[in-house]
Amino acid sequence: MALTPQDLDRIANLARLELQPSESEHMLTQLNGFFDIVEQMRAVDTSGLEPLAHPVAVIQDITLRLRADAVSEPNQRDLNQQSAPAVERGLFLVPKVIE
Repeated sequence: MALTPQDLDRIANLARLELQPSESEHMLTQLNGFFDIVEQMRAVDTSGLEPLAHPVAVIQDITLRLRADAVSEPNQRDLNQQSAPAVERGLFLVPKVIE
């Protein structure tokens, strides 16, 4: 999958970025290089392999230190939202950014 200059222009517009022509060329080269790496990784046959819980588990037995899933702080939502410009029913209100 390779991006075209038109794809990059659309992405930049959606991200509200203003790229100069030289920046666009450099960014397009970098993004397409990234997608080339992804395609190389997809080409590797991983059938029959189980995902690892942790990469070190390949070379040694490890026990992950997990903490209990328990509430450790009081609810301070109202206090945290005092500085917000707009709040409704406990939710932050933000401007619409998706076209």
